[in-house]
Amino acid sequence: MSDLLIKPTRTRGKVIDVTPASAGWAYVGFALHRLAPGETVAETTGEREVCLVFVAGTGAVSAGGERLGEMGGRMSPFDGKPAAVYVPGNSEWSVTAASELEFAVCSAPALTGREVKVIGPDAMSQEVRGKGTNTRYVTNILPETDGVADSLLVVEVITPGGHTSSYPPHKHDRDALPEESYLEETYYHRLNPPQGFGFQRVYTDDRSLDEVMLIEDGVTVLVPKGYHPCAAIHGYDLYYLNVMAGPHRVWRFHNQPDHEWLLGG
Repeated sequence: MSDLLIKPTRTRGKVIDVTPASAGWAYVGFALHRLAPGETVAETTGEREVCLVFVAGTGAVSAGGERLGEMGGRMSPFDGKPAAVYVPGNSEWSVTAASELEFAVCSAPALTGREVKVIGPDAMSQEVRGKGTNTRYVTNILPETDGVADSLLVVEVITPGGHTSSYPPHKHDRDALPEESYLEETYYHRLNPPQGFGFQRVYTDDRSLDEVMLIEDGVTVLVPKGYHPCAAIHGYDLYYLNVMAGPHRVWRFHNQPDHEWLLGG
């Protein structure tokens, strides 16, 4: 199995745990929790900022010494926008499940002192990218246009069955602004219906990295560098939650020249 493909280690509790140390990079962290009603997770943020994303279910949140109340509500990541909470560095948070709950902990370096912020569904913009069988639907949770965070960029994407996404292939692995930004990235994948599958390729121009991975419900893919398109098989919609971070909170990508013609006309 590819080192870039992270499968859940258990069925309950913290089922995915990607840290900069485990990924072999410097910025992005990603964890996923699955809780039964009444179960609680509590952590401190230390030198990292955090975005809690409610993938499915509801839970009561406290952060920075405040009780923020119950949030979430969708029972599936394919059912509308999520709820999210930004928690700065040197703070703490807790989540207590009110229903069966799946929530993500997206993290990156905290650089300044910031405030806790609830990011409700109504605050999240949506857009359609691509055309034809390259159409996908994007929900911006922490885009670069939102100055809430120091480092984190967080987005959800739904790719209909039979469509491609993160395509034509692009990369963001050079700190070469304004043309391209260096951003590490994780993809947390879900499928509807869950027995479906898809594929993701991560590769560089010189093919020193070239991995093709089978995407099944609940896996995470690491993108340390290179191009990273994915494809959903007919009949099965693909959801993914992206977390990106790097030395600059800017998303500037480079399209693979061989396929850039697809953007014309």
